[in-house]
Amino acid sequence: MNTHKKKWLLLAPIGLVLVGAGLSMAIDAGSVKANSGNWFWYGTAALIIFNSGLCIFGTAIIEKVKSLK
Repeated sequence: MNTHKKKWLLLAPIGLVLVGAGLSMAIDAGSVKANSGNWFWYGTAALIIFNSGLCIFGTAIIEKVKSLK
């Protein structure tokens, strides 16, 4: 199996899980904010996780394109 395909198979699910987790956390942070809770650091962590997931998934797409060559 191509090394680029192996990287794609590893990175794509990790990226998708992080995107989903970050988005869920961001929605939860919004709920905490609506209830006048302490939301800032939780929301910041949510955005970091979400953006990390996007970066990892973007890298997975690059690896998939490289595996097609």
